[in-house]
Amino acid sequence: MNGIVAYGAYLPYFRLERKAIGESLGASAGAGTRSVASYDEDSTSMAVEAARAAMRAAPDVRPGAVYFATATPAYLDKTNASAIHAALALDAQAPAFDMLGSVRSGAGALWAAIDAGRPTLAALADIRTGLPGGGDERDGGDGAVAFLVADSRSALAEPVARASATAEFLERWRLPGDAVSRQWEERFGEHAYVPLGEAAVADALKQAGLTAPAVTRWIVTGPHARASRRVASSVGAAKGALADDFAASIGNTGTAHAGLMLADALDRAKPDELIAVVSLADGCDVTIFRTTAAIAAQRPAPPVAARLASGGRLTYATFLTWRGFLPREPPRRPDPERPAAAPSFRAESWKFAFTGSRCQACGARHAPPQRVCVKCHAVDRMAPERLADVPATIATFTVDRLAYSLSPPVVAAVIDFEGGGRFQCELTDVDPAAVKIGDRVEMTFRRLFTAGGVHNYFWKARPLR
Repeated sequence: MNGIVAYGAYLPYFRLERKAIGESLGASAGAGTRSVASYDEDSTSMAVEAARAAMRAAPDVRPGAVYFATATPAYLDKTNASAIHAALALDAQAPAFDMLGSVRSGAGALWAAIDAGRPTLAALADIRTGLPGGGDERDGGDGAVAFLVADSRSALAEPVARASATAEFLERWRLPGDAVSRQWEERFGEHAYVPLGEAAVADALKQAGLTAPAVTRWIVTGPHARASRRVASSVGAAKGALADDFAASIGNTGTAHAGLMLADALDRAKPDELIAVVSLADGCDVTIFRTTAAIAAQRPAPPVAARLASGGRLTYATFLTWRGFLPREPPRRPDPERPAAAPSFRAESWKFAFTGSRCQACGARHAPPQRVCVKCHAVDRMAPERLADVPATIATFTVDRLAYSLSPPVVAAVIDFEGGGRFQCELTDVDPAAVKIGDRVEMTFRRLFTAGGVHNYFWKARPLR
Protein backbone atom coordinates (compact mmCIF):
# COMPACT_ATOMS: atom_id res chain seq x y z
CA MET A 1 0.00 0.00 0.00
CA ASN A 2 1.23 3.49 -0.85
CA GLY A 3 1.85 6.19 1.73
CA ILE A 4 2.35 9.95 1.48
CA VAL A 5 5.96 10.72 0.54
CA ALA A 6 5.43 14.43 -0.21
CA TYR A 7 2.69 17.03 -0.31
CA GLY A 8 2.19 20.62 -1.40
CA ALA A 9 -0.49 23.24 -0.85
CA TYR A 10 -1.50 26.27 -2.85
CA LEU A 11 -3.68 29.20 -1.84
CA PRO A 12 -4.30 32.08 -4.22
CA TYR A 13 -2.84 35.47 -3.35
CA PHE A 14 -6.09 37.41 -2.93
CA ARG A 15 -8.43 37.62 0.07
CA LEU A 16 -11.91 39.08 0.24
CA GLU A 17 -12.99 40.52 3.58
CA ARG A 18 -16.46 39.35 4.51
CA LYS A 19 -17.31 42.74 5.92
CA ALA A 20 -16.85 44.13 2.38
CA ILE A 21 -19.69 41.86 1.25
CA GLY A 22 -21.91 43.09 4.08
CA GLU A 23 -21.11 46.75 3.45
CA SER A 24 -21.91 46.42 -0.25
CA LEU A 25 -25.16 44.49 0.20
CA GLY A 26 -26.35 46.11 3.42
CA ALA A 27 -26.46 42.84 5.35
CA SER A 28 -24.28 41.05 7.86
CA ALA A 29 -21.71 38.74 6.29
CA GLY A 30 -19.65 37.86 9.34
CA ALA A 31 -15.98 38.44 10.07
CA GLY A 32 -12.76 37.15 8.59
CA THR A 33 -11.73 36.60 4.99
CA ARG A 34 -12.09 34.06 2.19
CA SER A 35 -9.45 33.11 -0.38
CA VAL A 36 -10.15 34.17 -3.96
CA ALA A 37 -8.66 32.73 -7.12
CA SER A 38 -7.49 35.47 -9.43
CA TYR A 39 -9.12 36.18 -12.80
CA ASP A 40 -6.31 34.15 -14.43
CA GLU A 41 -6.67 31.08 -12.21
CA ASP A 42 -8.93 28.04 -12.27
CA SER A 43 -8.96 24.63 -10.61
CA THR A 44 -6.44 23.27 -13.13
CA SER A 45 -3.88 26.04 -12.73
CA MET A 46 -4.12 25.89 -8.92
CA ALA A 47 -3.66 22.12 -8.99
CA VAL A 48 -0.49 22.62 -11.04
CA GLU A 49 0.92 24.95 -8.39
CA ALA A 50 0.14 22.54 -5.55
CA ALA A 51 1.61 19.64 -7.52
CA ARG A 52 4.81 21.59 -8.24
CA ALA A 53 5.24 22.17 -4.49
CA ALA A 54 4.74 18.45 -3.77
CA MET A 55 7.24 17.39 -6.43
CA ARG A 56 9.86 19.87 -5.20
CA ALA A 57 9.62 18.21 -1.78
CA ALA A 58 10.47 14.78 -3.27
CA PRO A 59 12.46 15.43 -6.47
CA ASP A 60 13.58 11.79 -6.76
CA VAL A 61 10.00 10.42 -7.00
CA ARG A 62 8.43 10.57 -10.47
CA PRO A 63 4.65 10.08 -10.54
CA GLY A 64 3.53 7.13 -12.62
CA ALA A 65 -0.05 8.47 -12.77
CA VAL A 66 -2.03 11.64 -12.03
CA TYR A 67 -5.51 11.75 -10.46
CA PHE A 68 -7.20 15.16 -10.45
CA ALA A 69 -10.27 15.83 -8.30
CA THR A 70 -12.45 18.94 -8.44
CA ALA A 71 -16.09 19.96 -8.31
CA THR A 72 -15.36 22.94 -10.61
CA PRO A 73 -13.55 21.60 -13.70
CA ALA A 74 -12.29 24.02 -16.32
CA TYR A 75 -13.41 21.61 -19.06
CA LEU A 76 -16.04 18.93 -19.49
CA ASP A 77 -15.70 16.23 -22.16
CA LYS A 78 -11.94 16.84 -22.03
CA THR A 79 -9.43 15.60 -19.47
CA ASN A 80 -8.19 18.41 -17.24
CA ALA A 81 -5.52 16.23 -15.63
CA SER A 82 -3.68 16.10 -18.94
CA ALA A 83 -2.86 19.83 -18.63
CA ILE A 84 -1.45 19.17 -15.14
CA HIS A 85 0.52 16.25 -16.58
CA ALA A 86 1.94 18.49 -19.33
CA ALA A 87 2.78 21.38 -16.98
CA LEU A 88 4.76 19.00 -14.77
CA ALA A 89 6.58 17.51 -17.80
CA LEU A 90 5.67 13.96 -16.79
CA ASP A 91 6.44 10.93 -18.92
CA ALA A 92 3.96 10.20 -21.70
CA GLN A 93 3.49 6.69 -20.29
CA ALA A 94 2.01 8.09 -17.04
CA PRO A 95 -1.80 8.21 -17.37
CA ALA A 96 -3.82 11.22 -16.24
CA PHE A 97 -7.39 10.84 -15.01
CA ASP A 98 -10.10 13.25 -13.84
CA MET A 99 -12.41 12.63 -10.88
CA LEU A 100 -14.93 15.41 -11.30
CA GLY A 101 -18.20 16.88 -10.23
CA SER A 102 -18.39 16.48 -6.45
CA VAL A 103 -16.52 17.36 -3.28
CA ARG A 104 -16.29 13.65 -2.44
CA SER A 105 -14.02 13.12 -5.45
CA GLY A 106 -11.17 14.51 -3.33
CA ALA A 107 -11.30 11.54 -0.96
CA GLY A 108 -11.71 9.22 -3.94
CA ALA A 109 -8.58 10.54 -5.69
CA LEU A 110 -6.44 10.11 -2.58
CA TRP A 111 -7.78 6.62 -1.88
CA ALA A 112 -7.19 5.62 -5.51
CA ALA A 113 -3.62 6.90 -5.30
CA ILE A 114 -3.00 4.94 -2.10
CA ASP A 115 -4.23 1.78 -3.81
CA ALA A 116 -2.40 2.42 -7.10
CA GLY A 117 0.66 0.28 -6.36
CA ARG A 118 3.00 2.80 -8.04
CA PRO A 119 4.06 6.41 -7.41
CA THR A 120 0.96 8.51 -8.02
CA LEU A 121 0.08 12.17 -7.75
CA ALA A 122 -3.35 13.09 -6.34
CA ALA A 123 -4.19 16.76 -6.96
CA LEU A 124 -7.31 18.31 -5.41
CA ALA A 125 -8.59 21.82 -6.20
CA ASP A 126 -11.76 23.87 -6.12
CA ILE A 127 -13.14 27.34 -6.75
CA ARG A 128 -16.21 27.88 -4.57
CA THR A 129 -18.84 30.25 -5.90
CA GLY A 130 -22.27 31.26 -4.65
CA LEU A 131 -24.86 33.86 -5.48
CA PRO A 132 -24.08 37.35 -4.15
CA GLY A 133 -25.02 37.55 -0.50
CA GLY A 134 -25.38 33.79 -0.12
CA GLY A 135 -23.70 31.39 2.27
CA ASP A 136 -21.49 29.73 -0.38
CA GLU A 137 -20.08 33.09 -1.43
CA ARG A 138 -19.41 34.08 2.18
CA ASP A 139 -18.15 30.77 3.57
CA GLY A 140 -16.49 29.27 0.49
CA GLY A 141 -12.85 29.58 -0.48
CA ASP A 142 -10.49 28.68 -3.31
CA GLY A 143 -7.38 26.51 -3.04
CA ALA A 144 -5.54 23.35 -3.97
CA VAL A 145 -3.43 20.60 -2.45
CA ALA A 146 -1.46 17.70 -3.89
CA PHE A 147 -0.14 14.46 -2.42
CA LEU A 148 2.63 12.37 -3.93
CA VAL A 149 2.15 8.81 -2.75
CA ALA A 150 4.53 5.90 -3.20
CA ASP A 151 5.86 2.83 -1.41
CA SER A 152 4.96 3.22 2.26
CA ARG A 153 8.48 2.18 3.29
CA SER A 154 9.67 5.65 2.21
CA ALA A 155 6.55 7.51 3.34
CA LEU A 156 6.29 10.31 5.85
CA ALA A 157 2.70 9.26 6.66
CA GLU A 158 1.16 5.86 6.04
CA PRO A 159 -2.52 4.88 6.21
CA VAL A 160 -3.41 2.52 9.04
CA ALA A 161 -7.20 2.38 8.57
CA ARG A 162 -9.89 3.54 6.15
CA ALA A 163 -13.65 3.43 6.46
CA SER A 164 -16.59 4.77 4.50
CA ALA A 165 -20.35 5.19 4.84
CA THR A 166 -22.57 6.02 1.86
CA ALA A 167 -26.25 6.88 1.45
CA GLU A 168 -28.21 8.45 -1.38
CA PHE A 169 -29.75 11.76 -0.33
CA LEU A 170 -30.20 15.16 -1.95
CA GLU A 171 -28.46 17.75 0.21
CA ARG A 172 -26.33 19.79 -2.23
CA TRP A 173 -26.41 19.70 -6.02
CA ARG A 174 -25.68 21.64 -9.20
CA LEU A 175 -26.96 20.87 -12.67
CA PRO A 176 -24.50 20.90 -15.60
CA GLY A 177 -24.16 24.47 -16.81
CA ASP A 178 -25.30 26.06 -13.55
CA ALA A 179 -22.94 28.60 -11.98
CA VAL A 180 -23.89 27.93 -8.36
CA SER A 181 -25.06 25.04 -6.19
CA ARG A 182 -28.38 24.59 -4.45
CA GLN A 183 -28.95 23.23 -0.96
CA TRP A 184 -31.78 21.53 0.85
CA GLU A 185 -32.99 22.71 4.24
CA GLU A 186 -30.03 22.75 6.63
CA ARG A 187 -31.52 20.53 9.34
CA PHE A 188 -32.10 17.77 6.81
CA GLY A 189 -28.41 17.70 5.87
CA GLU A 190 -27.44 17.50 9.51
CA HIS A 191 -29.92 14.68 10.06
CA ALA A 192 -28.45 12.70 7.14
CA TYR A 193 -24.75 13.31 7.71
CA VAL A 194 -24.27 12.84 11.44
CA PRO A 195 -25.14 9.10 11.66
CA LEU A 196 -22.97 8.37 8.60
CA GLY A 197 -20.05 10.26 10.08
CA GLU A 198 -20.33 8.58 13.46
CA ALA A 199 -20.56 5.12 11.85
CA ALA A 200 -17.52 5.65 9.60
CA VAL A 201 -15.43 7.01 12.46
CA ALA A 202 -16.32 4.06 14.70
CA ASP A 203 -15.46 1.62 11.90
CA ALA A 204 -12.04 3.23 11.24
CA LEU A 205 -11.11 3.24 14.93
CA LYS A 206 -12.11 -0.41 15.22
CA GLN A 207 -9.98 -1.38 12.22
CA ALA A 208 -6.96 0.43 13.68
CA GLY A 209 -7.52 -0.94 17.18
CA LEU A 210 -7.64 2.58 18.59
CA THR A 211 -9.77 4.75 20.82
CA ALA A 212 -10.57 8.33 19.86
CA PRO A 213 -8.30 9.94 22.51
CA ALA A 214 -5.31 8.07 21.03
CA VAL A 215 -5.57 10.11 17.82
CA THR A 216 -3.25 13.11 17.94
CA ARG A 217 -5.15 15.28 15.45
CA TRP A 218 -8.74 15.08 14.22
CA ILE A 219 -9.65 16.73 10.91
CA VAL A 220 -13.43 16.92 10.44
CA THR A 221 -14.73 18.91 7.50
CA GLY A 222 -17.29 19.09 4.71
CA PRO A 223 -19.46 21.59 2.84
CA HIS A 224 -22.20 21.23 5.48
CA ALA A 225 -20.69 23.20 8.37
CA ARG A 226 -23.29 22.29 11.01
CA ALA A 227 -22.99 18.56 10.32
CA SER A 228 -19.19 18.78 10.48
CA ARG A 229 -19.36 20.50 13.86
CA ARG A 230 -21.79 17.89 15.18
CA VAL A 231 -19.58 15.00 14.08
CA ALA A 232 -16.47 16.75 15.43
CA SER A 233 -18.12 17.08 18.84
CA SER A 234 -19.16 13.43 18.88
CA VAL A 235 -15.90 11.65 17.95
CA GLY A 236 -14.54 11.76 21.50
CA ALA A 237 -11.31 13.58 20.61
CA ALA A 238 -8.85 14.51 23.32
CA LYS A 239 -8.78 18.15 24.39
CA GLY A 240 -7.03 20.29 21.78
CA ALA A 241 -6.95 17.52 19.18
CA LEU A 242 -9.55 19.04 16.81
CA ALA A 243 -7.88 20.89 13.94
CA ASP A 244 -8.77 24.46 12.97
CA ASP A 245 -11.05 24.40 9.93
CA PHE A 246 -9.61 27.65 8.43
CA ALA A 247 -13.12 29.18 8.28
CA ALA A 248 -11.90 32.59 9.50
CA SER A 249 -8.95 32.89 7.13
CA ILE A 250 -9.84 31.24 3.78
CA GLY A 251 -13.28 29.61 4.08
CA ASN A 252 -14.11 26.08 2.96
CA THR A 253 -12.29 25.07 -0.24
CA GLY A 254 -14.59 22.16 -1.04
CA THR A 255 -12.82 19.28 -2.76
CA ALA A 256 -9.42 20.48 -1.54
CA HIS A 257 -10.35 21.29 2.04
CA ALA A 258 -9.76 18.01 3.88
CA GLY A 259 -6.45 17.72 2.03
CA LEU A 260 -5.41 21.26 2.97
CA MET A 261 -6.15 20.55 6.61
CA LEU A 262 -4.17 17.30 6.35
CA ALA A 263 -1.23 19.19 4.84
CA ASP A 264 -1.32 21.66 7.73
CA ALA A 265 -1.42 18.77 10.23
CA LEU A 266 1.59 17.16 8.54
CA ASP A 267 3.43 20.50 8.74
CA ARG A 268 3.02 20.40 12.52
CA ALA A 269 3.32 16.66 13.18
CA LYS A 270 6.10 14.73 14.86
CA PRO A 271 7.01 11.09 14.17
CA ASP A 272 4.54 8.40 15.28
CA GLU A 273 1.53 10.68 15.54
CA LEU A 274 -1.95 9.60 14.45
CA ILE A 275 -4.00 11.91 12.21
CA ALA A 276 -7.64 11.13 11.41
CA VAL A 277 -9.22 12.76 8.35
CA VAL A 278 -13.03 12.77 8.35
CA SER A 279 -14.57 14.09 5.13
CA LEU A 280 -18.36 14.56 5.05
CA ALA A 281 -19.57 14.81 1.45
CA ASP A 282 -22.40 12.64 0.08
CA GLY A 283 -21.55 10.25 2.89
CA CYS A 284 -18.42 10.03 5.02
CA ASP A 285 -14.87 8.88 4.31
CA VAL A 286 -12.35 8.42 7.11
CA THR A 287 -8.62 7.78 6.81
CA ILE A 288 -6.26 7.43 9.76
CA PHE A 289 -2.59 8.13 9.04
CA ARG A 290 0.47 7.42 11.19
CA THR A 291 3.48 9.71 10.68
CA THR A 292 6.95 8.18 10.37
CA ALA A 293 10.47 9.25 11.23
CA ALA A 294 10.75 10.81 7.75
CA ILE A 295 8.22 13.53 8.56
CA ALA A 296 10.75 16.11 9.74
CA ALA A 297 12.86 15.92 6.57
CA GLN A 298 10.08 16.14 3.96
CA ARG A 299 8.14 19.27 4.82
CA PRO A 300 7.56 21.63 1.88
CA ALA A 301 8.21 25.34 2.09
CA PRO A 302 6.39 27.53 2.80
CA PRO A 303 4.09 25.71 5.25
CA VAL A 304 0.33 25.98 5.02
CA ALA A 305 0.25 28.37 7.98
CA ALA A 306 2.41 30.86 6.06
CA ARG A 307 0.13 30.58 3.02
CA LEU A 308 -2.90 31.24 5.23
CA ALA A 309 -1.34 34.40 6.64
CA SER A 310 -0.31 35.96 3.32
CA GLY A 311 -2.44 37.62 0.69
CA GLY A 312 -3.59 40.90 -0.80
CA ARG A 313 -7.04 42.42 -0.44
CA LEU A 314 -9.48 43.03 -3.28
CA THR A 315 -12.78 44.86 -3.55
CA TYR A 316 -16.14 43.15 -3.68
CA ALA A 317 -16.81 44.68 -7.12
CA THR A 318 -13.61 43.09 -8.45
CA PHE A 319 -14.59 39.75 -6.94
CA LEU A 320 -18.00 39.87 -8.62
CA THR A 321 -16.36 40.79 -11.94
CA TRP A 322 -13.95 37.86 -11.78
CA ARG A 323 -16.81 35.51 -10.91
CA GLY A 324 -18.91 36.70 -13.85
CA PHE A 325 -21.69 38.29 -11.79
CA LEU A 326 -20.79 41.87 -12.75
CA PRO A 327 -20.15 42.31 -16.50
CA ARG A 328 -18.10 45.44 -17.13
CA GLU A 329 -17.25 47.48 -20.22
CA PRO A 330 -14.11 46.01 -21.84
CA PRO A 331 -11.30 48.10 -23.37
CA ARG A 332 -11.83 49.35 -26.92
CA ARG A 333 -9.62 46.64 -28.27
CA PRO A 334 -10.23 43.45 -30.29
CA ASP A 335 -11.30 40.48 -28.22
CA PRO A 336 -8.72 37.70 -27.80
CA GLU A 337 -8.68 35.05 -30.52
CA ARG A 338 -9.28 31.39 -29.75
CA PRO A 339 -6.00 29.45 -29.39
CA ALA A 340 -5.55 26.96 -32.23
CA ALA A 341 -5.25 23.29 -31.28
CA ALA A 342 -2.51 22.28 -33.76
CA PRO A 343 0.19 24.82 -32.79
CA SER A 344 -0.61 24.32 -29.10
CA PHE A 345 -0.03 20.58 -29.55
CA ARG A 346 3.27 21.13 -31.38
CA ALA A 347 4.52 23.52 -28.69
CA GLU A 348 3.40 21.47 -25.66
CA SER A 349 6.83 21.35 -23.99
CA TRP A 350 7.10 25.15 -24.18
CA LYS A 351 3.49 26.18 -23.65
CA PHE A 352 2.73 23.83 -20.75
CA ALA A 353 6.07 22.64 -19.30
CA PHE A 354 7.90 25.94 -19.99
CA THR A 355 10.89 24.15 -21.44
CA GLY A 356 13.48 26.38 -23.13
CA SER A 357 16.79 25.37 -24.69
CA ARG A 358 20.50 25.77 -23.99
CA CYS A 359 23.14 25.93 -26.71
CA GLN A 360 25.63 23.09 -26.39
CA ALA A 361 28.26 25.10 -28.26
CA CYS A 362 28.38 28.29 -26.15
CA GLY A 363 26.00 27.70 -23.22
CA ALA A 364 23.49 30.44 -24.08
CA ARG A 365 19.95 29.81 -22.82
CA HIS A 366 16.88 30.56 -24.94
CA ALA A 367 13.27 31.19 -23.96
CA PRO A 368 11.35 30.19 -26.02
CA PRO A 369 13.49 27.36 -27.39
CA GLN A 370 15.35 28.03 -30.63
CA ARG A 371 17.09 26.02 -33.35
CA VAL A 372 19.70 28.73 -34.03
CA CYS A 373 21.68 30.19 -31.13
CA VAL A 374 21.27 33.96 -30.81
CA LYS A 375 24.83 34.25 -29.43
CA CYS A 376 27.11 31.95 -31.47
CA HIS A 377 24.65 31.09 -34.30
CA ALA A 378 25.18 27.34 -33.94
CA VAL A 379 22.40 25.38 -35.64
CA ASP A 380 20.55 22.47 -34.01
CA ARG A 381 23.00 22.27 -31.10
CA MET A 382 20.31 22.76 -28.44
CA ALA A 383 19.42 20.73 -25.34
CA PRO A 384 15.99 21.19 -23.68
CA GLU A 385 16.01 22.92 -20.30
CA ARG A 386 12.95 23.42 -18.10
CA LEU A 387 12.66 26.94 -16.66
CA ALA A 388 9.46 26.70 -14.60
CA ASP A 389 11.35 26.49 -11.31
CA VAL A 390 14.15 28.94 -12.15
CA PRO A 391 13.83 32.32 -10.36
CA ALA A 392 14.34 35.54 -12.31
CA THR A 393 14.86 39.30 -11.91
CA ILE A 394 12.86 42.11 -13.52
CA ALA A 395 15.11 43.90 -16.04
CA THR A 396 12.44 46.38 -17.12
CA PHE A 397 8.65 46.67 -17.16
CA THR A 398 5.72 48.72 -18.40
CA VAL A 399 2.18 49.31 -17.13
CA ASP A 400 -0.35 48.97 -19.97
CA ARG A 401 -3.73 50.54 -19.25
CA LEU A 402 -5.22 49.79 -22.68
CA ALA A 403 -4.64 46.05 -23.07
CA TYR A 404 -7.55 43.64 -22.58
CA SER A 405 -7.70 42.26 -19.04
CA LEU A 406 -10.25 41.44 -16.34
CA SER A 407 -7.84 43.06 -13.90
CA PRO A 408 -6.42 46.18 -15.54
CA PRO A 409 -3.83 47.52 -15.85
CA VAL A 410 -1.60 44.82 -17.35
CA VAL A 411 1.98 44.80 -16.08
CA ALA A 412 4.37 43.45 -18.73
CA ALA A 413 7.99 42.80 -17.84
CA VAL A 414 11.26 41.64 -19.31
CA ILE A 415 12.86 39.19 -16.89
CA ASP A 416 16.34 37.67 -16.68
CA PHE A 417 16.56 34.08 -15.43
CA GLU A 418 19.28 32.91 -13.10
CA GLY A 419 21.86 31.13 -15.24
CA GLY A 420 20.93 33.07 -18.37
CA GLY A 421 17.95 33.66 -20.59
CA ARG A 422 15.76 36.72 -21.08
CA PHE A 423 12.00 36.57 -21.53
CA GLN A 424 9.08 38.97 -21.85
CA CYS A 425 5.92 38.02 -19.95
CA GLU A 426 3.03 39.33 -17.92
CA LEU A 427 3.23 39.81 -14.15
CA THR A 428 0.41 38.62 -11.91
CA ASP A 429 -0.52 39.00 -8.22
CA VAL A 430 1.20 42.39 -8.16
CA ASP A 431 0.43 45.97 -7.23
CA PRO A 432 1.39 47.96 -10.35
CA ALA A 433 2.51 50.89 -8.18
CA ALA A 434 4.93 48.68 -6.23
CA VAL A 435 6.76 46.94 -9.10
CA LYS A 436 10.45 47.86 -9.39
CA ILE A 437 13.37 46.96 -11.62
CA GLY A 438 15.45 44.39 -9.78
CA ASP A 439 12.47 42.70 -8.09
CA ARG A 440 12.79 38.93 -7.82
CA VAL A 441 10.05 36.83 -9.48
CA GLU A 442 9.10 33.20 -10.02
CA MET A 443 7.05 31.55 -12.73
CA THR A 444 3.45 30.45 -12.18
CA PHE A 445 1.04 28.50 -14.39
CA ARG A 446 -2.01 30.58 -15.32
CA ARG A 447 -4.94 30.86 -17.71
CA LEU A 448 -4.16 33.87 -19.90
CA PHE A 449 -7.73 34.13 -21.23
CA THR A 450 -10.63 32.09 -22.54
CA ALA A 451 -11.88 32.67 -26.08
CA GLY A 452 -14.28 30.63 -28.17
CA GLY A 453 -14.66 28.13 -25.32
CA VAL A 454 -10.90 27.40 -25.26
CA HIS A 455 -8.68 28.14 -22.24
CA ASN A 456 -5.29 29.55 -23.14
CA TYR A 457 -2.88 28.27 -20.48
CA PHE A 458 0.67 29.62 -20.21
CA TRP A 459 3.11 30.99 -17.67
CA LYS A 460 3.34 34.35 -15.96
CA ALA A 461 5.76 35.75 -13.39
CA ARG A 462 4.81 36.74 -9.84
CA PRO A 463 6.79 38.34 -7.00
CA LEU A 464 9.04 35.92 -5.15
CA ARG A 465 7.67 36.18 -1.61
